[in-house]
Amino acid sequence: MKPIYGGQAVVEGVMFAGKKHSVTAIRRKDKSIEYFHVRRQTNRTLSFLKKIPFIRGIVAILEASANGAKHFQFASERYDLDPNDHNALNETKKEESKLSLVLGVAVLGVLSFLFGKFLFTMIPAFLANFTKPIFPSKMAQIFVEGTFKLLLLLLYIYFISLTPLVKRVFQYHGAEHKVINAFENGVPLTVEHVQQQSRLHYRCGSSFILFTVIVSVFVYMFVPINPLWVRIVNRLALIPVVLGISFEVLQFTNRLRDVPILRWLGYPGLWLQLLTTKEPSDDQVEVAIASFQQLLRLEEQETTKASR
Repeated sequence: MKPIYGGQAVVEGVMFAGKKHSVTAIRRKDKSIEYFHVRRQTNRTLSFLKKIPFIRGIVAILEASANGAKHFQFASERYDLDPNDHNALNETKKEESKLSLVLGVAVLGVLSFLFGKFLFTMIPAFLANFTKPIFPSKMAQIFVEGTFKLLLLLLYIYFISLTPLVKRVFQYHGAEHKVINAFENGVPLTVEHVQQQSRLHYRCGSSFILFTVIVSVFVYMFVPINPLWVRIVNRLALIPVVLGISFEVLQFTNRLRDVPILRWLGYPGLWLQLLTTKEPSDDQVEVAIASFQQLLRLEEQETTKASR
């Protein structure tokens, strides 16, 4: 069985993560490719928690947010630096070497995720509460809230995708998926072969986000919605529950993606990826391949060392 790798699009590049390492490759101004590597630290407590269903999802999400933030920070700071400006490059390297900065970026990544989840949970709850004169029943309120949450998500993704920078990030997101699909399908990692792969993938974080909307509708049916403050408290308290269940649903649909009828369970997430991914150029695919191959080399070296 092939190992499972994850990934993330960054500014002008792609990050891939394995069991022991995570690597980002970015395209610089001079068209060269630069790499950023982080060795994943082993934590016994986290390793134990990631084996427990419904809890493992929350741990994995927060860990991915922290790790991804470090790579995104690197890409954002480095991609547009002039390669001939040695002073700027040296100053950047000094900053990157500071442990406090790395930790700060990781913490910021987790906080940004939690804050975003807070907004996308609270705003629909407030909006749905205003529609009580029209939709007074609990069931109707929950579905209205879910509808507002879905609309807010779709509108947010659509409008940010109109900006040139985010559009390119979405293209790299598509390149990331194509490389993973090529690897999992046993296709040679060349630009020509990778470009023939789908830009959609069952295990994508976009699918996870959509599943949180769907799962929340069912979870909220078991808690009261009146008065408003009770509704708000319940929504906040249930964020970990919704995240944990959604992660398991994501894993479940991924395992069923080759079953003719049950594979449809993952289609809503794939449909959302039509917004969060774009078809990449050959240059962008080249960067994604370079990042993934660098990760494979590091992971292979790790395996060789362990076997000695």
